[in-house]
Amino acid sequence: MAFSDQLLTDGEALWNAQKEHPFVVELAEGTLDPAAFRHWVEQDYRYLLDYARVFAIGGCKARDEETMTHLLGISHAILADELELHREFADEYGISRAELEAVTKAPTCVAYTNYLLRVAYEGSLAELAAAIYPCGQGYLDIADHMATIAEEEHRYTPFIEKYTSDEFRESVEWMRTFVDHCAEEYPGEQQAMKEAFLTSTRLETTFWGMAYRRETWDSPR
Repeated sequence: MAFSDQLLTDGEALWNAQKEHPFVVELAEGTLDPAAFRHWVEQDYRYLLDYARVFAIGGCKARDEETMTHLLGISHAILADELELHREFADEYGISRAELEAVTKAPTCVAYTNYLLRVAYEGSLAELAAAIYPCGQGYLDIADHMATIAEEEHRYTPFIEKYTSDEFRESVEWMRTFVDHCAEEYPGEQQAMKEAFLTSTRLETTFWGMAYRRETWDSPR
């Protein structure tokens, strides 16, 4: 079994919990409260800015030209393409780019981005590969799951289409290959990779809840 598949097996319960989360199910059905989706757009925009930084740091850590080029390319694609999709979503709510960039991160978003940046700065390239993997593979698997639930087009269809697109699948396939390469190249890092993968997966799961509850710093604990 490929190491990337082993990680998915290790995190199966968390993976299933994401697919069953009411944010995910209601988005797929088109019944999600627009206020919850707006909160996701705002928070994920801020998340992606740091996610792009993580790939850029990975590119600087890479030892070979091909990996460096690909990681830096993904960082650029996030900034140029994925954030633009979020700006389009935000425009539907009358939120400007300046307002998006001024959004205060919710506690869960702070926890997730801080974790990824710490791994990027302090961890190995193998740990970084495992830490970023749940976001890519997770969104693909969840969007595929959403596509089986959605019965007709609705306001959230572009979300499903973005994360089930051929372009996104190719990006995730590269991430899987990157994880497997690191596990093979650095076998002593596999336990650290597993821990990084599971931590990011837990944070992915809580991110849906953050958006659904519209979590802020003033939310009841």
